Amino acid sequence: MAETIDMNSDGTVRDLGSETRVLHVVYLLHALAPFTAWLLAVIAIVVGFIKSDDVRGTYLESHYAWLGGAFWWALMWIVMAWVAFWAITLLTLGVGAIVMWVVPTIAYVVLFVWYLYRVIRGWLCLSENKPVE
Repeated sequence: MAETIDMNSDGTVRDLGSETRVLHVVYLLHALAPFTAWLLAVIAIVVGFIKSDDVRGTYLESHYAWLGGAFWWALMWIVMAWVAFWAITLLTLGVGAIVMWVVPTIAYVVLFVWYLYRVIRGWLCLSENKPVE
């Protein structure tokens, strides 16, 4: 992996190699998250929250924002799909559950594809030492 050098706003040069390696681990955690009931995404978000101050003002900051946005949007859609499922189930006294299991299943599949797209796209930008746009 090539060394990552960045110039600070005060003109000093800064080596971002260790921060880039941490970000690769965060991307790996996010990539594996759909296969672990999103538990690894929670760990990755915590690590990202802790490390994001270390990269403030660099192109790496955009990667933490990108992954954070993907996580929070995914969480919102998971919650909305399950609320819809349980609302229909309760309103139809359980009869709708037979049909409505399709809603969270479709939502999860779409979310899975979208989430992995976001992770892969961001990871490719990181490997090229570019910000995510």
